[in-house]
Amino acid sequence: MAKEIIALEANNTWILVDLPPAIKEWSLHQLDVNNAFLQGDLDEEIYMKIPPGIARPGESKVFKLKKSLYGLKQASRQWFAKLSSVLLSEGFTKSLCDNSLFTYHHGTTSIFVLVYVDDIIITGTDNNFINSLKLRLASHFSIKDLGCLKYFWGIEVSRSSKGIFLCQIKYILDIFKGSGLTGARTSAFPMDSKLKLLPTDGTELTDPSCFRRLIGRFLYLTVTRLDITYLVNYLSQFLQHPRSTHMDAAHRILRYLKGTIGHGIFLTSSSSPSIHGYTDSDRAGCPITRRSTTGYFVTFGNSPISWKSKKQPTVARSSAEVEYRALENITAELQWLVYLFKDMHISCPLPITVSCDSQAAIHIAQNPVFPERTKHIEIDCYFVREKLISGLILPKHLPSSDQLADVFTKPLGAPQFGRLVGKLGVRSGSTTPT
Repeated sequence: MAKEIIALEANNTWILVDLPPAIKEWSLHQLDVNNAFLQGDLDEEIYMKIPPGIARPGESKVFKLKKSLYGLKQASRQWFAKLSSVLLSEGFTKSLCDNSLFTYHHGTTSIFVLVYVDDIIITGTDNNFINSLKLRLASHFSIKDLGCLKYFWGIEVSRSSKGIFLCQIKYILDIFKGSGLTGARTSAFPMDSKLKLLPTDGTELTDPSCFRRLIGRFLYLTVTRLDITYLVNYLSQFLQHPRSTHMDAAHRILRYLKGTIGHGIFLTSSSSPSIHGYTDSDRAGCPITRRSTTGYFVTFGNSPISWKSKKQPTVARSSAEVEYRALENITAELQWLVYLFKDMHISCPLPITVSCDSQAAIHIAQNPVFPERTKHIEIDCYFVREKLISGLILPKHLPSSDQLADVFTKPLGAPQFGRLVGKLGVRSGSTTPT
């Protein structure tokens, strides 16, 4: 079962919300809502049976619910609707790009609220307004003020005058405890560049759930460890029938993580307000389906904000088509980012430079007359061409040796992998400026 690996949108948005505090040295506040799902209002009549142990013998009565309960399919939706109505009444606006992000702008005051289930992150220009907002939210809900943001859903947040460092050290340690490989030796890079895995390699696992659980944990780890994004994408294609060779490759990632356990993302406070994109593809890299892998990487100044590794849905007829579809994917992502930054009142200079190592793909984007050989990708051509004419993107050629998105399309040898990962913004907390 092929599975797309992408930094989750909610977490990507959180990293974007973290950028203004990093650049402008705003404070980050965290709130936790107690029994959030119990605070939602029901829009329809719902009845439930009396729980065992409470009903009297022979009694067949039912209860009519007045409030939402845990276990109801509507519980999460009703809770978020209640919280949204309160924030909207306080003058906030819900972002059209991400429903979990709320913004408030009035004069020189800008406040951002990001909601993830029952956890809330608040940041902005006015600490007095933030403290007042906390009190107003507490009047509506049972809320625990956790103070400055330090730990959020397995992500550790360290703040300094130089920026914000995000890592998942405790989460990685929990993975090691669950896998029983705490004593394994370390590895300098996560995967052999010549390794090709097949569905029939090795022997069947007696307990496939171990492999699936490990890959699921890796998936969430890609929120801050973008250096393993491609490898998790690759191994996710064997979730249905994992075998011993696939588990060995997963253990190789663990050994790499052990040697780089303190690595994470550093959002520097000295970033310039400019976006830069990198895109690449590996043509027919899958030996089974002969489909290609697309990868892209986006930075805001010197800080990574978006990345992706995904197998293309169709078999490409040429390398130009493969690279052009990758260019189309990053163009869509950049358009979303521009909309999101607009909601946050953050202006970015346009056009956005997109580095691509395919001259053919750049020529197709810049040429208004599509040749006969591109008629099967004409819709994508029109989309990218339209964004190029509107001034959103500016494709530029970059040599393959300097292509940062190469990490998201194929396994690399130790020298090339180490050189590119260092440029991605993944670094050790001990080497992060303080």
